Amino acid sequence: SQVSFEEESQNPPAVGHWKPLMPSKGDKEEPEGGCQDAGGVDEPQSTEQLNVSRLRSSSVEIREKGSEFLRDELHKAQKELKLKDKECERLSKVREQLEQELEELTASLFEEAHKMVREANTKQAAAEKQLREARGKIDMLQAEVTALKTLVITSTPSSPNRELHPQLQSPSKAGFRKGHGRNKSTSSAMVSAASQNVAPESVSRECKEVDSILFAEFQAWKESPTLDKSCSFLDRIYREDVGPCLDFTKQELSELVRVAVEQNTLTIEPVASQTVPVGKVAAEECGGPKKCALSGLPRTCKHRIMLGDSGNYYYISPSCRARITAVCNFFTYIRYIQQGLVRQDVELMYWEVMRLRREMSLAKLGFYPSEM
Repeated sequence: SQVSFEEESQNPPAVGHWKPLMPSKGDKEEPEGGCQDAGGVDEPQSTEQLNVSRLRSSSVEIREKGSEFLRDELHKAQKELKLKDKECERLSKVREQLEQELEELTASLFEEAHKMVREANTKQAAAEKQLREARGKIDMLQAEVTALKTLVITSTPSSPNRELHPQLQSPSKAGFRKGHGRNKSTSSAMVSAASQNVAPESVSRECKEVDSILFAEFQAWKESPTLDKSCSFLDRIYREDVGPCLDFTKQELSELVRVAVEQNTLTIEPVASQTVPVGKVAAEECGGPKKCALSGLPRTCKHRIMLGDSGNYYYISPSCRARITAVCNFFTYIRYIQQGLVRQDVELMYWEVMRLRREMSLAKLGFYPSEM
């Protein structure tokens, strides 16, 4: 090593006394006791000094070369250390940068996660609120539908609900709006059975028997209810009840009334007590308060009808109104059956249809309640 080499260079080797070289053969031939000159005595000493100087010069040369080699190695080591220090510094900076980026990324991820959680909680709260509101609306609508179904089912032509049909109330309670009240045929057709029966009787006291042919036709129609009059059930009723009941003196107007009843576009209104201007009566209405437009007979007309949205009004007598109302009652009930609003036994529905047919027959024969 460099330390040991320097120690050796600082401590020069000890120089001992060198023995003179062995005498050569020529020297042996010389006599030992011969005379010697002055130069022969100093020759061994000069040789010894020359050897010592040579050794010293070689040690100095070795020391210089060793020092130069060590200096070069030291310079190389220092350069390598500087490069390693720079590399370590660079790696340290890279590590610090990565750690900072990792911390920033972690913080941003946590912030984003918290933001998503807050948004999810807000959306969940809003969704739960909308769900509660929707359930409340659904419950309210279901209650309304149930109430309407109950009212519709309980308000049959045989026993109409007067709260649903103000036109069935007395004129003093019903009143008029702008001179008259407007009611569609589906509403005006629901007149109580008691008001149409001349001599009302309790159903329980009547003796009745099911006609097998009529009941079979009704059952076949009930399996697939339709308003097409080509089926045997409606064809019979058209021929025996609807047609004769709507057969008035004015044939052309009678046909228009029948079509309007079938299409559910007929409107029956009570006549206002106020006097209508003569010009308006002549331009828009047929008949008059004292003449029926369907029969052509002079009668006191308390109601008038309008066919669709034509805007033309026709005065009708109480008898004609009873006939039209009876037919409207029948069509209203079979429409209820077709729409699935009537939840009764087939036989009960059959007897209700028969009762409505009887009402049409009585109206055709001229029977109507005094309230008409």
